Amino acid sequence: SNPRTFNVNSVNVNANPLLIPRGGSSLKTASPSATADLQKYRMQQSHLLQLKSTFLSEALASRGISIGPTLMDVSTPEGSKPPQETDWDCSLSTPQNPKSCLYSFDAEPYTKVICPTGTQQYISLKALNRLRRTDPSKVEPMWHSQYAILKSWFGSDSDSSQFSLLQFVGYKGFLVTNILLDLGRGAFLKGLLAFGCLIALLTVMPLVEIVGSRILVCSPLWMKWMSWGRFVHAALPLKILLGQMAWKFVAGSFGKLEGFVRDYIVELECQILEDCIPITTVGDDDSGEGEGDIDSCGIDDDDDLFTAQGENDNGADEEEYLDASSLQYDESEHESEEVYDSSESEEDY
Repeated sequence: SNPRTFNVNSVNVNANPLLIPRGGSSLKTASPSATADLQKYRMQQSHLLQLKSTFLSEALASRGISIGPTLMDVSTPEGSKPPQETDWDCSLSTPQNPKSCLYSFDAEPYTKVICPTGTQQYISLKALNRLRRTDPSKVEPMWHSQYAILKSWFGSDSDSSQFSLLQFVGYKGFLVTNILLDLGRGAFLKGLLAFGCLIALLTVMPLVEIVGSRILVCSPLWMKWMSWGRFVHAALPLKILLGQMAWKFVAGSFGKLEGFVRDYIVELECQILEDCIPITTVGDDDSGEGEGDIDSCGIDDDDDLFTAQGENDNGADEEEYLDASSLQYDESEHESEEVYDSSESEEDY
């Protein structure tokens, strides 16, 4: 009943038979350095196994075989955060108070520039709208993707913002922006333009029929039958190729026409924004910054006051000049009278 006693390396050990060391193992504990080396080896092997698994999953994902999350699925850029909505400040660039522009370095004189509230990173209002229409992906990187410019300033009805610029454009801006350019992502403009081309074609159809009939019955055309007759009886693949070339030509011409019309409408939209967006800040060198009445099209009524004050100042200067000249004239006249009286007294003497 008593546990058996074993002598292992001259050490008496009272142990259960199930706990007896087997296979040549000993009861000697490993040194701290050996334990550290063993842990380091196991860590390296685990790291290598994870690297092999990562490389294998990336290689399979590049071939369209997904076996789990990849590096792109679990990676996040350091310090990245979603852009925030922001209010805007609009100012007028003048020769006396020029404004910089993120898009063209210097804004044109007497044009409106806009920037996020609390910053001086201005951009021309027309340049911002053109960039929004041509390449929207480059708008927010102008401010290092800190502000949600497209959502805040140009939000649609379903995603409107309290800082939207489109609330100032009126019915003309609504017709141009929401109907012609944004409805159906430009599909409405294409359909309207195609309908216009169809109406124009139907209008000139009688003239086209007359000209076509005259060409079909003219003798020079049939004298060249041996030249173009082969295309009439050509094989079907050649006819399909000719039809494809004709369709590409028509589609390309329609695309150029659409681009021309769209550019014109975008310029019209820029002009509407330029006229209707109010000015919220005035020049930095003015003492009454932000004061004064501002109408719906951004015209400051203080300009009339400054002009009237300037005219009054000029009138006061002219009155002072006239008073001084009249006084000088009276003094010179008095001196001449004294000289004349003295000359008369000398003659009497």
